[in-house]
Amino acid sequence: MNIHLITIGQKMPAWVQTGFEEYAKRLPACCSLKLVELPMPARGRNASVDRLKEKEAAAIEAAIPKGALVIALDEYGQEVSTVGLSRKLAQWLEGGQDVALLVGGPDGLDGRLLQKARWTWSLSKLTFPHPLVRVIVAEQLYRAWSVLNHHPYHRA
Repeated sequence: MNIHLITIGQKMPAWVQTGFEEYAKRLPACCSLKLVELPMPARGRNASVDRLKEKEAAAIEAAIPKGALVIALDEYGQEVSTVGLSRKLAQWLEGGQDVALLVGGPDGLDGRLLQKARWTWSLSKLTFPHPLVRVIVAEQLYRAWSVLNHHPYHRA
């Protein structure tokens, strides 16, 4: 199973790439994490937010691997504990299909992507900068894997 973190936005600071790669490389091949960065549409003064979200949605949809389980990251999604995420990861591993984690642009995901999602996940009630979300997701997936495998990284 591959986990595809599909995000809007490119050219992140070096610390973002370093942080993401640090946790992604720790994951075993059975749940490898791949980052897919998509360009953000140009945002002019009079740009329609709905139109921008539609453009982002089209790019995200094109990047979702065929047959992948779609998970949307959204501020109104379900918050889970580390153990709860490890249970989700166990289900994904058992299902054997690729997983696509979707992160929209500054205005969030288009409604059609939220409807397409099998699960909508909120990292927190706090708002995080989009670059940091990549690192948090990678770290939390590694932590969830460590819980499943009784690895000492997660001490609970």
